[in-house]
Parts: sequence; C-alpha cells; structure tokens
Amino acid sequence: MDRGGLVALLEDHARRWPDDAVRAARIRAFVAAHEDCFLRTCRPGHLTGSAWIVSPDHASVLLVHHRKLGRWLQPGGHADGEADVFQVAVREAREETGLETFTTLPGGDPPAPLDLDIHEIPPHGGEPAHLHLDVRFLLVAAPGEEPRASEESAAVRWVARERLGEFSDEESLHRMERRTRTVLSAR
Repeated sequence: MDRGGLVALLEDHARRWPDDAVRAARIRAFVAAHEDCFLRTCRPGHLTGSAWIVSPDHASVLLVHHRKLGRWLQPGGHADGEADVFQVAVREAREETGLETFTTLPGGDPPAPLDLDIHEIPPHGGEPAHLHLDVRFLLVAAPGEEPRASEESAAVRWVARERLGEFSDEESLHRMERRTRTVLSAR
C-alpha cells in the first residue's frame, strides 16, 4: 500500500495547523513503522478516516450515537486497506449517516484534513485495546438529504453547532468545531 500520499498530506496539514504538528509527526512515524497501518490487523493501531459534517446552512453538525462506545461522535471508521483516508472518511460518512452528497472544505486535491487525532480504543470482545490514528475532513451536506442511523449507531442527529457541549465534552470534537469556525470565516 502506498503510504507516500498520506505522508505528504500530513506534512501539509502540520504546516496549515501548527497545533497538530506533534500529532502529525506521531502519525507519520507510525505509518513509517507499520507497512500494514491501513489494516485492522495492525495490532498496535491503524489509520481511520472521519467526517465532520455540517449542514448546508453551516448551522449544525451531524453526530452519530455510537452503539459500541455509547457516545455522540462524528462518523468515521477503519481504512480497511484503503490508503486514501479522504475516501475512507466519505465512505464512512455515507455508511453511517445515509447521506450521499457532500462538498469538501477547504477543498483542494487531495482535500485538506481539518483535524488529526490519536485515541485509544478500549478492549472489546476478543479485540485488545489499540490506537486509532484518525484523519478528519470537513464536509458540507447537500440540501434535501435526510440522515438515517446505521447498524453501528443508535441514533444520528443534527446538533446546532453552538449546542455541541450539551452532547459531548470530547476535546477533539470541540477542536473540530473551533477549526470549522476558522475555515468558514476564511471563505
């Protein structure tokens, strides 16, 4: 699997968002050390892609109530061998929300990530604790599409961006919200 595109994406991201330089360096080091970093079978951890989806009017963010973790989160999931983490984020957004059409902010080719996060997933069933090295993208939903929950989610809900704190105290979600304000104000 080609890891060069991801390394370049992480380097560009660290220049754009200097607060993420340490996370970007950690993910780059992990990618360099693990040829299988895009596969769930990489036991120390693996790459994931997530989508921070805002409504067409930019007033709300779409959260899913994750069935296994019992928390409101952004849609996202495993790369499962896909080296293009943007495509992973879009695939997971579609699977977990039922929405089909998105535009990407700030855009570009490849699209620039909004955020990076590294978090531990607790053991579950026979699966040991491991890291998710998550690359997150800002997507804007198309008008007229209605979200629906997937089997992985207990619910899916548009949440007014100013009410995010009522649904989650996760710093990484609030960081994505702050960055969304920055991206939208630059347009």
